[in-house]
Amino acid sequence: MKPSFAFLLLMLGAVMNVQPAQEKASLLYPYGPDQHDQKNPKLDDGSSKKITLTVPFTFYSKKYQTLYVNNNGVISFDTRVNQYTPDPFPLADGRTFVAPYWADVDNVRGGDVFYRETTDPTLLALVTKDINQYFPKISYAATWAFVATWDHVAYYGSTTNKGNTFQAVLTTNTKMSFIILNYWDIQWTTGAASDGDPETGLGGTPAHAGFNSGDETNYYNIPGSQTEAIINITKTSNVNVPGRWVFQVDDFKVTGVPTEVPKVADSNNCWL
Repeated sequence: MKPSFAFLLLMLGAVMNVQPAQEKASLLYPYGPDQHDQKNPKLDDGSSKKITLTVPFTFYSKKYQTLYVNNNGVISFDTRVNQYTPDPFPLADGRTFVAPYWADVDNVRGGDVFYRETTDPTLLALVTKDINQYFPKISYAATWAFVATWDHVAYYGSTTNKGNTFQAVLTTNTKMSFIILNYWDIQWTTGAASDGDPETGLGGTPAHAGFNSGDETNYYNIPGSQTEAIINITKTSNVNVPGRWVFQVDDFKVTGVPTEVPKVADSNNCWL
């Protein structure tokens, strides 16, 4: 049960989200019922069942065999995450997870959370092509992938039809591991129980995007996390593709990351 809260009356002015020019299919990998995806229950702060992977996934030099897809924009290893207001990384409690967009999602109010583990050759070929394009010095051939997609998900306390669509893809060849984060449409940053405005989905404690190793030392925050600028993550990138962030995570490496935090005002610039 969420605590009672005071609605934040601060408006963030003319902050508008503009989707990238590319087609949706060019940024998001295929997902949904047609791909035989599983779907999370309609439950505020809920998650998938415990998912046992057919192959281990190496994250920050440690191999994991189980994970959860949590409604609040988190893929966690070994333990569920139902926390709805994000904390900055590193976390002090040892939780290990990927946060594509950690915020107070309410899929009861709107949207769906899909996921699947796959060795489909067509998808693996797409992933392989992309990884080799972004990391030309590495010869990589994907043998496995896990795709999680938050499809037009609403925020807690929403009085609108705003929804966010984003995706996380974990992939490995059993030696190297990568994570691809895709942000197609981001219309809100904050649920009402995190002091966000129920009419705008803005203000309060905004969403967090990044990685937490669980050792209180190794972590990465995508620039703009937990600031109002995170709404413009559809325009930012470390691989020169607006709305896409890609990382090698077996031995975590950060490449192509800009040094400046994104501006809140709309811009057509893409970080390199």
